[in-house]
Amino acid sequence: MTLGQVGEGVSLLAGEKWAKRGRIARGAPRLSGVAGASGRVLVVDDNKVIRQLIRVNLELEGFEVVTAADGAECLEIVHTVQPDVVTLDVVMPRLDGVRTAARLRADPRTRGIGIVMVSAGSLPEGASGPGGVDAYVGKPFEPGHLVDTVRRLIARVPPQPPPPEQPRGQTAATPGGA
Repeated sequence: MTLGQVGEGVSLLAGEKWAKRGRIARGAPRLSGVAGASGRVLVVDDNKVIRQLIRVNLELEGFEVVTAADGAECLEIVHTVQPDVVTLDVVMPRLDGVRTAARLRADPRTRGIGIVMVSAGSLPEGASGPGGVDAYVGKPFEPGHLVDTVRRLIARVPPQPPPPEQPRGQTAATPGGA
């Protein structure tokens, strides 16, 4: 990996080939040390116009955005990009959105990433729930709705593990030893 230049004085740790291909949004803010940066989003859609539309709307709201043309490309770069949220189209060549979401959830390194399905069709059967996506936004979409959905997923508090069970007849220790 190399540190590729992204826009005016902004850098992002990424494979050099991605920066050269323009996959890393030009002028996107870097999370560390940039006031107002809201989070990093990986936008995955096979339609270049839709990718650009989503990218521009998220960048205008202060998000750092990286794009991928399909699910296979998403899986190639997700560990390098380390997004807070991934937006996925459903129907894409090579690897569709539902299978991409399932693979992201199956990988311990990516299972906590927020996933928004953005598609013209309805949410596919079995795409939601613990092994699937966190939110669905239908196309055509209101840009503000998509931005709010991404913000909500970035702001969510990770689920806390339940407290350990105490054996019967014992109570948890209280502060002060009482």
